[in-house]
Amino acid sequence: STPGVSSPHHEQLPITICVTDQYVLDDKVGLGRVFDGIGGLSGGGATSRLLVNYAEPYRSQILDYLFKPNFGASLHILKVEIGGDAQTTDGTEPSHMHYENDENFFRGYEWWLMKEAKKRNPNITLIGLPWAFPGWVGHGKNWPYDYPDITATYVVSWIIGAKQYHDLDINYVGIWNERNFDSKYIKLLRYTLDKSGLESVRIIASDNLWEPISLFMLLDQELRRAVDVIGAHYPGTTTVLEALKTQKKLWSSEDYSTFNNEVGGGCWARILNQNYVNGLMTATISWNLVASYYGELPFGRDGLMTAQEPWSGSYVVESPIWISAHTTQFTQPGWTYLQTVGHLAHGGSYVALTNGKGDLTVVIETMVCSALFAIDPLIVVSTYVLLGDLRASLAQLQVWRSRFNFKTQKPTFFEKLSPLKLSDGSFTLNLGEDEVYTLTSLTSGLKGSFPDPPPSAPFPTTYKDDFNVANPPFTEAPDFADQTGVFEYHINLTDPGPHVFTLRQVVTQRPVTWATDADQTISVIGNYKWENLTVSCDVFMETVKTGGVFIAARVDKGGQSVRNAKGLFYWIFSDGSYKVTNDLAGQAVLAEGPSGTRAFGWHTLTLSIKGQYATGLLNGYPLWKNAVVLGPKNGWAAIGTKSFELAQFDNFAVKAE
Repeated sequence: STPGVSSPHHEQLPITICVTDQYVLDDKVGLGRVFDGIGGLSGGGATSRLLVNYAEPYRSQILDYLFKPNFGASLHILKVEIGGDAQTTDGTEPSHMHYENDENFFRGYEWWLMKEAKKRNPNITLIGLPWAFPGWVGHGKNWPYDYPDITATYVVSWIIGAKQYHDLDINYVGIWNERNFDSKYIKLLRYTLDKSGLESVRIIASDNLWEPISLFMLLDQELRRAVDVIGAHYPGTTTVLEALKTQKKLWSSEDYSTFNNEVGGGCWARILNQNYVNGLMTATISWNLVASYYGELPFGRDGLMTAQEPWSGSYVVESPIWISAHTTQFTQPGWTYLQTVGHLAHGGSYVALTNGKGDLTVVIETMVCSALFAIDPLIVVSTYVLLGDLRASLAQLQVWRSRFNFKTQKPTFFEKLSPLKLSDGSFTLNLGEDEVYTLTSLTSGLKGSFPDPPPSAPFPTTYKDDFNVANPPFTEAPDFADQTGVFEYHINLTDPGPHVFTLRQVVTQRPVTWATDADQTISVIGNYKWENLTVSCDVFMETVKTGGVFIAARVDKGGQSVRNAKGLFYWIFSDGSYKVTNDLAGQAVLAEGPSGTRAFGWHTLTLSIKGQYATGLLNGYPLWKNAVVLGPKNGWAAIGTKSFELAQFDNFAVKAE
């Protein structure tokens, strides 16, 4: 057929092309690899930060869409960051050991998230991976493997704490760094796990690329014994020969990282099938689980669903949730792929899995993104012939379908169609472009739903937090997103006055990280679109002579770009001076002078900005005024410190116009 041609004078309607194909599904020629599951990743970093601040029932609804079996994404795997006090993409997550002599297994929100996932699916696979480490682990170097015994003990203590304090059995631990991997460390980690009675905890390495770990494993028998899974990040659906030769499980241990609109959903559909068809990967884990961080941070909305407005309760069940369901609701880890999987002749792919008890699930995707190309619509009459034991055991299959309909922009997801009766061991489907089908002997699928959540709304223009929470459910204050350093609830027992409950920055040494933390600590909050506003906060420096703290407005960057953040920063220092700068680095000075401020005393900072002009108060009195701010025009509010130092904050307030 000739593609339709359009001109200013005459538009030719596209011609629908119809072709026929036939494929065989056979369990007698031997089975393929064992399926290990589909999962989501919380962390790397702070990607679930805002989720915890949702009120009920919305928080539980979001968790049900992610983890509840036969409801939504029904995920088989949850992978979390082992917090390292460091910026690891969209924020920092607290370590269970800020300092060498410190242990606290109640920091952060990953413990809570794992327990909520387990509550919904007791069989979910749990994975921990450190993206970064507290500074003491590296002994002053930005490298965690010079002292492998210290690093191994640190990681294993997290696994022991998960069990001891939360009754969580961690199934796998990952090893990752961006530069290369350390085989000595991997062997030592295996030894430390075994010595600690954790023989059942398996190791994934190197959580980066297929090489060089695959080659090293072929050459080093001890390393090969230590590693259970070769995990690759963003493998592009392919693997390498050396990885296959190891005969180890191959996983895409971090994948997707795509904006979660319909195009992103189509990308996820292709990944889930073709990671096995092309690369024999038996597990795929999405970065990230849920986009629960400020959308203007790097990689906004790169999650299976979106939940970034705890203040409104609004969330969005995006297409990747239902694309996941096409596989997750009709398979389980332990099922086995058939050998007969492959590509469709006219674009797309198919996989088939069985539980060995007569059940079959076939997932077909025809993702060609027709909206992006001037191609004629294509209907493929696709016939699948069952051979072997499956032919005798199956009389009909349940059918679930998603249609992206990129051209009409009226998609339909995870619809249950009429069952398909098998005729002489075969069935026929009319496959359009950009569709996903599941055909299964299982009758348990369900498209779960709740009443619509509240409508989207911006962050409130008037916001206050006095941090007076005696037993906070989480160590972070609501809606603050730490971008360097860790800001935790603190009980100030030495102060009998009004500042008993405060927020404290607790990281005192630059962490070991692949991303670039700022030299200052900073936590952002609010509406990125804020322009004219007043920010105020009580501050308390704990470092004599060299200490410093700030409040800020119009902060324009966070995440792995935080070092380059611009905005309006109002600083006071414990040497008795103040400064106003246009950047977090403190280099672009707009005003400076004496302030009389000292450590170990409370001061109230107030920053007002309107248009190009800003004014600052200290303890209610003007300290500087009419500083000219040429940019940025908008951004978050923030608090922070001059360096990695202890400091406290109280009675934070924002009033935006």
